[in-house]
Amino acid sequence: MPNLPRILLVDDDYTSNFLNAKLLQHLDPAVQVLTALNGQEALDVLRTHCQPPTPGCPALVFLDINMPVMNGFEFLEAYQHLRGAQPQDVVIVVLTTSVSPRDMARIHDLPINGFLSKPLTEEKIAQVLADNF
Repeated sequence: MPNLPRILLVDDDYTSNFLNAKLLQHLDPAVQVLTALNGQEALDVLRTHCQPPTPGCPALVFLDINMPVMNGFEFLEAYQHLRGAQPQDVVIVVLTTSVSPRDMARIHDLPINGFLSKPLTEEKIAQVLADNF
């Protein structure tokens, strides 16, 4: 696994966040995994760690779509307007169970680096890393 100091998991399911964090830390014990339960919390994390851009900014975000408070679509819209954030600053990969044709159509119009269906696996992580780092 390349040297990614921080990865952000954005999902309202505590169990998914816990299991995905354990998997990521198994693959790279040095990685710090941050979690957010919705898009608003994720924006707060990015504001804290990425403004101004620092080495502590998460290099990779796994983003769920269906969440309360601020869903993944709303997060992506807000992220595009985050002061100082550039689309290339953070690799964003949608990780969801949604197979809604409407969601799939919207996903293709958004600034993401990939789409994965849950669950996250070692093979899926390897592919994301190979494609983006």
